[in-house]
Amino acid sequence: MAAMATKERYYFQHIGDLRERLLEHLSTEDLRGLHQIQPWRHFLIAGRHLALFLLCAWTLYVVTNPWIWVPVAALQGINILGFIILLHEQVHTLIFKRKHPLLQRLLGLAYALPSAISASQFDIWHNDHHRELGSTVTDPKRAHLSPKRNARWYKLLYCTPALFVIYAIAAKKEAATYPPELRRRIRNERLANIAIHLSFAAALGFHDAGALLRVYLVPFLAFFPPAFMLNRLGQHYDINPKDNAAWSTLVTGNPLTRFLFLHSNHHIEHHYYPAVPFYRLPELNRRLRPFFRASNIPNRTYPELIYGWFVKNRTPHTDWDLA
Repeated sequence: MAAMATKERYYFQHIGDLRERLLEHLSTEDLRGLHQIQPWRHFLIAGRHLALFLLCAWTLYVVTNPWIWVPVAALQGINILGFIILLHEQVHTLIFKRKHPLLQRLLGLAYALPSAISASQFDIWHNDHHRELGSTVTDPKRAHLSPKRNARWYKLLYCTPALFVIYAIAAKKEAATYPPELRRRIRNERLANIAIHLSFAAALGFHDAGALLRVYLVPFLAFFPPAFMLNRLGQHYDINPKDNAAWSTLVTGNPLTRFLFLHSNHHIEHHYYPAVPFYRLPELNRRLRPFFRASNIPNRTYPELIYGWFVKNRTPHTDWDLA
């Protein structure tokens, strides 16, 4: 893992007094409770999510009325994103209280399958993102995945199947810095996932071309990309570069938002305390609201972010209030 040494740990070098500022609003007892891992809660949410995913798949298979199946396909696109959020919990080892390497590995591969990404690369990519937050060069998300053209037509590409090409190019650029053995593992995981996807699509299409369209092609190609992009809008695009407390976007959201995005709307809270499980992020948000007010960090909604991104054509990783 020598390639990892080239990273700067930019975020930790520029964190300043942020931890002290946060501790003015959180006690040691608060933090201890917020960091408690309860495996049953993870699997309750994961089980609910899997059940919803399978219910949507069954509905898309049997229902041909577009007034029904199109909205269900949109929901299924969000469900595919949800497995990446579950993978995110696995990456941060927030599922079990004790180490279970094999089970963790299997869960990572399972959670990565619906979106066909490499679990190993997501692990490295995301942890580097945490360590390098704020850097335009060493944060892989910002360096390779964020749009480099502030044009509406280019931003819209991220909401289409072109996202898969954009993501593949970004992943390839970052993976070029990895050791050969790791690159092979990533390539094998990605090829295995693609093979499973193509096999499923071929079997479904051979049986019923209409079912292939409804069950697989439309949810995965038409609705997953905009769900992915919407989730990203609530992460680091509207920020205050001058205040490390505001290097992420505050999206308190509502019960529906938290249900659909599995609490991943609480991204700023997650970067403050990455070891807090996702089911405790709403409570962390409530406890930090005085801090957000004192720090003048605006609470955004997703419609507000969409308007700023596409209509006002704001630049990513900037303060949209100053644009």
